[in-house]
Amino acid sequence: MLQGSYAAAAMLGAAKFANARDLASLNVTESAARLASQDLPCGKLRDEIFYRVDWLGAPWINPEPILLIHGNDESSLSWFGWVPRMAQEFRLIRPDLPGFGHSTIPSNFDWTMANIATTQAHVLDALEIESAHVVGAKSGGSIAMQFAADYPTRTRTLTLVSAPVTRVDSKIAFSAPSESSQRRRLGSAASKEMVEYWNSLMSSTRPETKTGMAKVEAALNMESVLPRIAAPTLVITSDRSSLQSVETVLKYQTKIMNSRLVVLSSDGYHLAVIKADECVTSVLSFLREVGRSS
Repeated sequence: MLQGSYAAAAMLGAAKFANARDLASLNVTESAARLASQDLPCGKLRDEIFYRVDWLGAPWINPEPILLIHGNDESSLSWFGWVPRMAQEFRLIRPDLPGFGHSTIPSNFDWTMANIATTQAHVLDALEIESAHVVGAKSGGSIAMQFAADYPTRTRTLTLVSAPVTRVDSKIAFSAPSESSQRRRLGSAASKEMVEYWNSLMSSTRPETKTGMAKVEAALNMESVLPRIAAPTLVITSDRSSLQSVETVLKYQTKIMNSRLVVLSSDGYHLAVIKADECVTSVLSFLREVGRSS
């Protein structure tokens, strides 16, 4: 077992598949123990995906799980600001997407939104989790939309943080790590150290992963997916985002049944990092309200 700063992490084994049908046939080769204690398990699938599991509550409690899906050129570390509060109430599952962080790219992997979403379903399989609250940031939010549409019975709620529905304008898209592009992403108040950290992290993405994700983002159009999302949904955006206007977000948010919009004050769009505490407050409030209504 790999030990993380807050809880534990696990490495999943290697896989060979080319499409969604092959993905669906994957099975767990080593059953993961149930998450009933602080002894968090290691699971092995035939696809090699790394994940972290965080739970800061009492070891005799079996909390509801939350699946956190990070964005492009990042890793599960992006959720560091969510762990201290969220992991006191929920068990956080933080995978590295294929090719990012400690995860490898499965052999013959077909880079599509549906296939990436399916790898997340297999992380839940490894942990014997039938359903979870799903949260995605930026392109991770687009993946979360696909997951919610393809796996409705496995999605308790959905939270989308600065998630695009269609391909981002090439003039706005994050093309390469630089101070100017990072400040559009992190906001004008970002420190020099913060900018340097994210430039370093994003520059470390493997070339083959960049190529694969470029294919996914070039084909990005989630319009047909939105009406298929049945889970209660929270959409979070910023009022001065260079990624997409509030009006643009509102247009797609209203196409999701049982959804609501929260607008935070910021000129950056990576809200899961720069407004982590405000995001967590909004998500916890949303989940409590959904829990009461259900």
